[in-house]
Amino acid sequence: MKYNVIIIGAGQAGLSMGYYLQQTDLSFLILDKGEEIGAVWKNRYDSLKLFTPRSYSSLPGLALEGNQSVYPTKDEIAKYLSFYAEAFSLPVKLRTIVQGLYKDEDSFRILTDKGEILAENVVIAAGPFQNSFIPEFAKTLSNNVLQLHSSQYKNSKQLRDGPVLVVGGGNSGAQIAVELSKQRETHLSVNHKMKFLPQSVMNKSIFWWFDKLGIYTASVNTKVGQYIKNNPDPIFGFELKSLIKSGKVILKPRTISIQNDNIIFEDNSEVHVNNVIWSTGFVSDYRWIDIADVLDEKSQPIHQRGITSIDGLYFLGLPWQYSRGSALLQGVGVDAEYLIKYILDKS
Repeated sequence: MKYNVIIIGAGQAGLSMGYYLQQTDLSFLILDKGEEIGAVWKNRYDSLKLFTPRSYSSLPGLALEGNQSVYPTKDEIAKYLSFYAEAFSLPVKLRTIVQGLYKDEDSFRILTDKGEILAENVVIAAGPFQNSFIPEFAKTLSNNVLQLHSSQYKNSKQLRDGPVLVVGGGNSGAQIAVELSKQRETHLSVNHKMKFLPQSVMNKSIFWWFDKLGIYTASVNTKVGQYIKNNPDPIFGFELKSLIKSGKVILKPRTISIQNDNIIFEDNSEVHVNNVIWSTGFVSDYRWIDIADVLDEKSQPIHQRGITSIDGLYFLGLPWQYSRGSALLQGVGVDAEYLIKYILDKS
């Protein structure tokens, strides 16, 4: 059997695409390597909360239930994604690893560990969080120092006694540093000046204001979009700012090297800790795509709003695919709807 569309990835992007495809006559299947839908969210650190409230944390067609001003937990999102797939009877094939993607004359061949699948169109919705990134010099730390990437961190019970260094100034690093500072000496290393924004203004979520002002949906091609993209993400909420001011979280500049288990920072200061959490993000891995002209010299997708130069091949859920919301729960559906319209018009 040849499917009209194969979606690779059953995260928020793949499920959003499935929602729109379910409203057409096109045959489709969603492939995912996970044991269950929502596994990526479920496996994040225990205290993770979204910085978008429930009112801005839903996929198309199904609102996240509960008080819309409350910030959902990662377990809530995991359950929501699973329920979403069931609610719309989306055809998801779990525990299926995609090993190769090839283009023949009139179809794509998707090689998986369960066999080969043919499709007229392929939507790659594998998400931006594929392989964890840790600096190469981290290998010089001895076994006396416990190291975890933020994707491996669950809670403080994993850590050894003594001080901790969190490396990375995004919202995940901020949340982890705040949590650990309540129990132990905590250092936070960032490579940029941190900007803090309130989570609400005048009893409205800041994302409500972003939406009304057009910031949330500003295209990457606009001046506003480019400005937001070229600046580090702000930290939502002021808890970390207060802890830094009180000395409960010790702010350090960029981590540049390690010598004899001492962490060296950009200002030549150093610290010795028993634990390091690398909240240093992720890198994409598209080595399984065996089609020319899909990736650039940095192995990143070449596309215009998810549409590649290869007829029938698309990407969805990329950071800044079109706007700031492209990789977020509330925004990915806009890009999915754009792609389904394109596919239908082309058919």
